Amino acid sequence: MWVGGVRVILVNEKNELLMLCQHHNDKDIWMLPGGTIEEGENSIEAAIREVKEETFLDIDITGVAWHVEEVSPERGQRFVNFMIGKILGGTLEKGYDPELPESRQVIREVKFMSREEIQGLERVYPEYLRTEVWDVIAEDPGCRSYFKLREPLNPDVFMKDKKGRSY
Repeated sequence: MWVGGVRVILVNEKNELLMLCQHHNDKDIWMLPGGTIEEGENSIEAAIREVKEETFLDIDITGVAWHVEEVSPERGQRFVNFMIGKILGGTLEKGYDPELPESRQVIREVKFMSREEIQGLERVYPEYLRTEVWDVIAEDPGCRSYFKLREPLNPDVFMKDKKGRSY
């Protein structure tokens, strides 16, 4: 059984990437907004919902950057669709996970960051947000592969969805 997720690439007028910091396993990890595709949702609906929950921004999905799959004995079959989005409105604020109580919220910060700022971060997930994502932002599809296979994750960066499943 496949477990699916989404992440969304969003840039502002300064060509900065929207990143959020989540706290997992006593570590802060910077990533794109997104999360688990819920039952009855497709990837686009999940992406729009997750960005709204985590950032209070209204978006539209304009494309797909990558479809990333992982098949491992420990975690099973998982995929994440990295979507390309466009901001339609809203005001950027630190959001929340509606299924977690206030005391267990994991989002620490949301902000637009330059390539240089992202390079200086200690933990970025996945690592190709330091490199390949900039080809997507530059709209140069010849520089990337749309399909990726992911090695099983290091336990230090496992993230949990609302049902306690890691992704």
